[in-house]
Amino acid sequence: MSSTIDQAKEAAGRAAAELVSPAMRVGLGTGSTVHWTIVALGERAAALELTCVATSARTEALARELGLRVVTPDEAGRLDITIDGADEVDEAANLTKGGGGAHTREKIVAAMAARFVVVVDDSKLVPQLGPFGTPLEVLDFAPGVVSDAVRALGALRVERVEQRSDNGNVLLRAYFPPIADPAALAAQLAAVPGLVEHGIFLGSTVDDVFVASMSGVRRLPGGR
Repeated sequence: MSSTIDQAKEAAGRAAAELVSPAMRVGLGTGSTVHWTIVALGERAAALELTCVATSARTEALARELGLRVVTPDEAGRLDITIDGADEVDEAANLTKGGGGAHTREKIVAAMAARFVVVVDDSKLVPQLGPFGTPLEVLDFAPGVVSDAVRALGALRVERVEQRSDNGNVLLRAYFPPIADPAALAAQLAAVPGLVEHGIFLGSTVDDVFVASMSGVRRLPGGR
């Protein structure tokens, strides 16, 4: 079964790569499905002549190894498309992202793009966001104070993650009941002092979702 899912992930990642045309500026996400997007782009690196922005050190290393040109967000300025993974996708294409701790960079790179495409396997589809936990990147100065503020917003618990973000900041994960209004919670989290970024990505920013399953790949509309 796992090999079938792996094959579907590869198919979804490669399908998203077909959206990329020569000379585009492309945001490269992080995750097991978007890995195959990067591989597929690397196979055509010489012909495509892309300018890429990576969302994590791991993605940047893979892209460079495959011959893709990677620059900083400031050097790119804007992007034609960003392709990334997600930890949860709800029925309105709202996302939970940041399981790898790169959600601040992922949000920047997604916002830079004219088109934001998400690639996942069907285990990431949920009726409402919440079960995975909401990743939070916070400053070292007062993670406990931030955790208290997040619990006051309704989190059942807040856990500290062992790893650090690519930016060197503390990572937390907040577990809320099923999130009925992601936009409202996103705004509340964004207003917490010391919270650098949260892992809720609203469906209104998503153009397409490619979903891999054992029966193949399907393409769902985003909310934008």
